[in-house]
Amino acid sequence: MDLSPTLLMLLIVAFYLISSVQILAEYERGVIFRLGKLLPTTKGPGVVLVFRPIDRIVRMSLRTVVLDVPPQDIITRDNVSVKVNAVVYYRVIDPSRAVVEVENYDYATSQLAQTTLRSVLGQAEMDDLLAERDRLNQQLQTILDKQTDPWGIKVSAVEVKHVDLPQDMQRAMARQAEAEREKRAKIIHAEGELIASEKLAQAAAIIDREPAAITLRYLQTLTEIASEQNSTIVFPLPMELMRMMRPGEKRS
Repeated sequence: MDLSPTLLMLLIVAFYLISSVQILAEYERGVIFRLGKLLPTTKGPGVVLVFRPIDRIVRMSLRTVVLDVPPQDIITRDNVSVKVNAVVYYRVIDPSRAVVEVENYDYATSQLAQTTLRSVLGQAEMDDLLAERDRLNQQLQTILDKQTDPWGIKVSAVEVKHVDLPQDMQRAMARQAEAEREKRAKIIHAEGELIASEKLAQAAAIIDREPAAITLRYLQTLTEIASEQNSTIVFPLPMELMRMMRPGEKRS
């Protein structure tokens, strides 16, 4: 059956309109170029008409991207060579600028994260890299967010994941930690001896004022020995009696 020209034209127009329909998800936006010129507003989400070949659409995702920064060789401020890797969380907040201002925003953000990581951590000392990681993460996030803002990119967080230390540095840090623990143990032991000597001095002063206290202490010691079912019995003797029993000891 031959089709009339009018019906054929209607079929071509219907097919063209159907092919022009684009459906964008909730997290997507469409950047439209009409005859090579950027339209001022992005399209989506939902149904969008793209009239090819006059229009060209670039789909942009607004979801957060997790960028794994590969390990970087870094020499810290105190001349320690380490390998550091990190993770960067960012997303597109201005799809038009992300398309127009930079050729490939994913690759550009990755390269910028690597160079910034080497630059910032290279100015920090080894102890700061291990102990003040939160401050360094915040500094990295601020720098990256400022540099990617002209591209329509928002860097929400930067986290240093792992710091790979050389073996000799790990052994040195282990010896340092062991020496620090021994130092604290000796200080605690010395403080305990000081407190014990002070308490003994106070007890001696009390016993010196009350001579009967030493006898009560003797009886308490015997009670403790008897409670343990020990066959050894200790009889305390006064020191004055021992002096009297020594040969050549003069009685006053």
